[in-house]
Amino acid sequence: MNGSMKKLLVPLLATAALAMASGVAPAQQKKTIALVTNVAADFWIIAGRGLEKAQKEHPEYNIELIVTNDGTAAGQRRELDDLLVRGVAGISISVDDAPHATEQLNKVAAKTVLITTDSDAPQSNRLAYIGTDNVAAGRQAGEEIKKALPNGGKIALFVGTMDADNARERVQGIKDAIAGTKVELVDVFTDQVDFAKAKANMENVLVKYPDIALLSGLWSYETPLIYDAVKAAGKAGKVKIVGFDEDQRTLRGISDGTIESTVVQQPYEFGYLSATNIIKTLNGDKSWIPADSKLIVPTQVISKSNVAEFTANLKALLKK
Repeated sequence: MNGSMKKLLVPLLATAALAMASGVAPAQQKKTIALVTNVAADFWIIAGRGLEKAQKEHPEYNIELIVTNDGTAAGQRRELDDLLVRGVAGISISVDDAPHATEQLNKVAAKTVLITTDSDAPQSNRLAYIGTDNVAAGRQAGEEIKKALPNGGKIALFVGTMDADNARERVQGIKDAIAGTKVELVDVFTDQVDFAKAKANMENVLVKYPDIALLSGLWSYETPLIYDAVKAAGKAGKVKIVGFDEDQRTLRGISDGTIESTVVQQPYEFGYLSATNIIKTLNGDKSWIPADSKLIVPTQVISKSNVAEFTANLKALLKK
């Protein structure tokens, strides 16, 4: 159980104890809805702002962001088990290692409203997926890679784990986009959300492949680490970078010309739509669920032409 959850439970238990001691039955507690992340990252802070909007609109619920700090499937299982013990009414989760999480997710779906966001588990009994079409977003990133390398060249991709659906799908989209071109993918490097390992992967690639032309990070924390590694190696401007998501260092790298572009999702909408659509479901309304059970939120390319406006809008959002 993380610290924020402990802080939440203490006053609830104290209130219940006080009520029983005084012979007064405790008031019915609010139902709780939780969004479980796959990693600790700024991306999820933005999603949390969407949850805050939903909370203001629905004060009759408790809406929480549960950050899986270690970024592992085991960590997510512990969080889900704890949420079930607490009897939460609905859960949205960015699934890590979908193939091995199905049994656990089905256990959750049998007891509460379960949807996925950001990374899906389509074989599970989840009600719906809310988020990016990651194959399409991968193709979008692939188009940016081709634009950055009009004459082709070697590229390397970096992602936390290929066990996650969003990672596999983004890689597939990039491969689709560069097929038949002179762009050559040397490998996909995983780091299990270990920032030190991720940095080492990038540094090793820059040494092992002195002719590497472009590096691309497919999870939000990786492009900033690529930015640091390329600058430290004295290869800024020589090794091009295409990113994924809207970390502040990624946006700064686009502004200073070190990073070509990044494909951004809409985590604010992930948070807001997750909470509000779980509430609709709890109230008996499932009309929001598309026929294919996937509610797709569009992505956008951020480059030097629009980075200033996007950054200003993002800062305003995070101040709310």
